[in-house]
Amino acid sequence: MFLRVDFNVPLDGAQITDDTRIRSTLPSIRYLIEEGAKIICATHLGRPKSDKDKKYSVKPVADRLSQLIGKEVKFIGELIGSQVENAKSQLNEGEILMLENLRFHPGETENDEEFARELAKGINVYINDAFGASHRAHASIQKITEFVPVAAAGFLLKKEIDFLSLATENPPQPYTLILGGAKVSDKIPIINNLMEKAQKIMIGGAMAYTFLKAKGINVGNSLVENDYLDQCRDIIKTAEEKKIKLLLPVDHVAAMKIEPEVTIRMVKKGKDIPEEMMGLDIGFETIELYSNELKDAELIVWNGPMGVFEIENFAAGTLEIAKAVAKSKAIIIIGGGDSISAVNKAGVADRISHLSTGGGASLEFLSGLKLPGIESLSEAE
Repeated sequence: MFLRVDFNVPLDGAQITDDTRIRSTLPSIRYLIEEGAKIICATHLGRPKSDKDKKYSVKPVADRLSQLIGKEVKFIGELIGSQVENAKSQLNEGEILMLENLRFHPGETENDEEFARELAKGINVYINDAFGASHRAHASIQKITEFVPVAAAGFLLKKEIDFLSLATENPPQPYTLILGGAKVSDKIPIINNLMEKAQKIMIGGAMAYTFLKAKGINVGNSLVENDYLDQCRDIIKTAEEKKIKLLLPVDHVAAMKIEPEVTIRMVKKGKDIPEEMMGLDIGFETIELYSNELKDAELIVWNGPMGVFEIENFAAGTLEIAKAVAKSKAIIIIGGGDSISAVNKAGVADRISHLSTGGGASLEFLSGLKLPGIESLSEAE
């Protein structure tokens, strides 16, 4: 059994600082152990330049998985070759062998056929439980499925598909979409794909300032993607024509620099952001407006923070929206690292229906794009 997981966890030296991605795959791993599978487990970690970049070894990941399942996870510092084949042959039922970082081999990111064929040697069943990597056409995600008898989704991948499909195909109504983050260019594909499915779209983060400038509002020195002003105007016009509520910030927390100790200014509704300042969070009136607009939702999808969330002075908007979302009786789907960090920091993660483990993958799914890791499973059937 070849189990492709996404254990691309943050590391501080050899210490894992957040093991959420490992924990998310435990249901699949425990099921396979109980069923007596001989499990070859593989993941990528970081962006190593070569196999000499040992700070990206997945040995700490194997050790953490051992702790979580209370069972030894055997580790081999190789990916293919005679040593790996020998280790595979010695596996007993219910045992796990963790391979080294997949990206130590150039064939992984090149979707190389020969590397995929070697990974698939002796494998009866391939399971993809790496949603966070499923938007990549890599050898262990896509090409490997051509060389195994059976290719299927793990429990985590299936859960991701089920929830994100709810957001994109016949979603419950009323449906509210909350989008934030720095770049409007990242989120325009989502808006275009979900425009006619959602009744309300709330915009925050730096991306809001491109929309506000597109409306002729003075945004001072705020981050603006000028190349996307016309697209933002088109979205605003389409929303008006289709009677979709497109909500933009009405007040702001502004400062001259993105620094922890910087002096902040509250820019009230109807006032321009001063020329030398930039909007770095939504203000209290916007928080109240958005919170009230969330009350009637049956489905809420949120991706991206409302401000520069990692700095305390600009975190209130994101945290307050997290609390407001959690109070809703809606089905709640949250994607993106900062949005997930916000619900964890606000202490409301247990009230969220689904926290998506894949940032880029969930963005592409919500944008209506086909993910290689999912499409290859369909083709393998």
